[in-house]
Order: sequence, then structure tokens, then C-alpha cells
Amino acid sequence: MMTGQDNFHSRLVAWMKIILPLAALGLLSTLFLLSRKVDLTTTIPFSQVDLEQRAQDQGATNPSFSGVATGGEQINFRAASVRPDPDRPERMLAEDVQAVLGLTNGTVIDIASERGEVDQEFLTANLSGNVRVITTTGYDIRTDRLNAEFDTLRAETPGPVVGTGPPGDLTAGRMILTQHEDSKVLHLLFTDGVKLVYKPGEKRE
Repeated sequence: MMTGQDNFHSRLVAWMKIILPLAALGLLSTLFLLSRKVDLTTTIPFSQVDLEQRAQDQGATNPSFSGVATGGEQINFRAASVRPDPDRPERMLAEDVQAVLGLTNGTVIDIASERGEVDQEFLTANLSGNVRVITTTGYDIRTDRLNAEFDTLRAETPGPVVGTGPPGDLTAGRMILTQHEDSKVLHLLFTDGVKLVYKPGEKRE
């Protein structure tokens, strides 16, 4: 015959089977409520639009290449991004272009621009957007556009230029950069209304 103490124990076990799971569920709910909300979208580096654009452009980020011109000059080219031209696959469209030309006589030419169209077949480049040309001979030239031929190291601006050089401050309607075939000496030719403010002996950065 079951005593009163046994009945109490049985009822206590039955209630504990109900209370304990409810208490555990309450604790879990409290933890979820107190935890920091996590934005799952922040773990994705690219949006869907970015992924679709990259797949369509078939471009590359931070590309670079080096080569040697016909006269032995060193050429280094790099950009923030490059993608093929949809109309001409052999032409590449580049952003934030940096080019370094090392002549055999030791002169170095640094060229930078916001954009560039590089033709791989003819080894030419059309640079545009805040084009800057700096040479170790002391010239710092700025223009809107510059057309360059990497194989012969010839460059020409279709429009005006402004800048500084060893003689002083200058402006011109056009500039041609080339080098002598025999001596490999760099020549900067300024034409079409050249204006020079002569500043002899002035130290430049």
C-alpha cells in the first residue's frame, strides 16, 4: 500500500518533469534576447550587383606587367583595375594608371593618369584624366590627354600642357616626348604657342 510520502514523491517528480524543461526554455529565450543582433549581410564582401558587374566585365584588379622596348628600355605598367573593351577585346580599359619608363641612359619617366585605353596589339596607350609626366631630368608636366607608343617610347599630347622644368614654368599647346635613336637622349618638344617664365637657379621639389 502506497504511503502519503510516496504519493508526494511521485507528484514532485511529475511536476519537475514539466518545470525543468520550461525553465531551460526560458533561459535560452533570455540569452537570445540579450545577445547582440548580427547583420548577416555584413559578412558578404560584394553585393549581388557587384558580383554581376564583375562577371560581366571580366576584369582584373591591381594588374601589372613589365617589358622591354625595341631599344632596350624598361617598361613597367600597373593599374587599379583593367577590363576588356566590349567592342575591341584586344584593347584594355584601365583605371588609375601608373607607368614607369626606364631609358638606357638612366633617365626615368613616371606617367600617371586617371584612365587609360591600352592596345595590346599595337603596344599603344591613350591616357586621360589628370595626366602627369615626371622625368628625372627635372620636368613635371600636366595635361588632359597623352597618347603613348611603348615600343618606340614616343608620347604626344593632342592638347595643351602646363608644367615646370629646369628653365622655369611653361605652358604650350602641345608636347612631344621622344628620344634620339643613337644617343638615347630624351627630347621634350613644346610647340603651338610656348610660354616660358624663366627662373634660373631656383631649386624645385
